[in-house]
Amino acid sequence: RPVGPGHPTYIIAELSANHGQDFDLTVRIIEAMKEAGADAVKVQTYTADTMTIASDKPPFLIGGGTLWDGRTLHDLYQEAYMPWDWQPKLKKIANDLGMDFFSTPFDASAVDFLEAMDVPVHKVASFELVDLPLLRKIAATKKPVIMSTGMSTLEEISEAVETLRLAGSGPLVLLKCTSAYPAAPDEMDLRTIQDMAGRFNTPVGLSDHTLGSTVAVAAVALGACVVEKHFTLSRATPGPDSAFSMEPAEFRE
Repeated sequence: RPVGPGHPTYIIAELSANHGQDFDLTVRIIEAMKEAGADAVKVQTYTADTMTIASDKPPFLIGGGTLWDGRTLHDLYQEAYMPWDWQPKLKKIANDLGMDFFSTPFDASAVDFLEAMDVPVHKVASFELVDLPLLRKIAATKKPVIMSTGMSTLEEISEAVETLRLAGSGPLVLLKCTSAYPAAPDEMDLRTIQDMAGRFNTPVGLSDHTLGSTVAVAAVALGACVVEKHFTLSRATPGPDSAFSMEPAEFRE
């Protein structure tokens, strides 16, 4: 359906690592996303080995006050990744429920895999906004692109938008994002939404890692046309992302 000013806010439920490597649980989560009112299910397409190497040397250890401090990147991604052979099956389940299903690819092989699934759109993670070869690969599909902008400078966002457009990308939506997990409401800088919409002449939404719905509601009041929130059946379930995910009743609200 149309996404942008004048249309209902497009609500994306991010599954991320909340699948817990359990296919049946994942199906239950997707069914709960539908019940909670999501327009789309989003997953992530990578493996630990396409993201990093197995090393416990300092550059590969997580630090800086995150939920994952002290773990290696490879260990975290190994726990969080979703098996690729699940994704076509989950897409059919989501589509049969009336929801869109798409993913964040993290390298060229993931783009090819998702194209074979015929996803309707590609999502670019904040961390990949500066991966210009990946952006050109995504643009070549001619599909719409939703791109998060956490951590990015204005110059980096400009370069990414220009790269997509010069490579012939489909329509673009930018998402304001603060890459903290969870993010503090007073660090969300929501007026950036209107600023980016004017600068880049594109719809802008919010990728929201704050707790609760207050920030998302405020973002919509400021013009956000897309809201993406992490979704879990219960934050009591252990997992890399559960602490900052919404439960079904919260998401429905």
